[in-house]
Amino acid sequence: MLRVRPKVMTVAVIIAGLLPILWGEGAGSEVMKRIAAPMVGGMITAPLLSMLVLPAAYWLMRRKGGGA
Repeated sequence: MLRVRPKVMTVAVIIAGLLPILWGEGAGSEVMKRIAAPMVGGMITAPLLSMLVLPAAYWLMRRKGGGA
């Protein structure tokens, strides 16, 4: 639980920095949008994976007696 706030703050700042790139209309914006879009998607899915999916999978493995 101590790591949730720093992760959320980091993700929020990175996404806030990338959103103007996605909404921009200036010179070179077509190329930058193609770079920023996967980064925003990754910044949304990576914390969900590390904070929800992996702990749940670990819990399920330990509960059933599996693992090494």
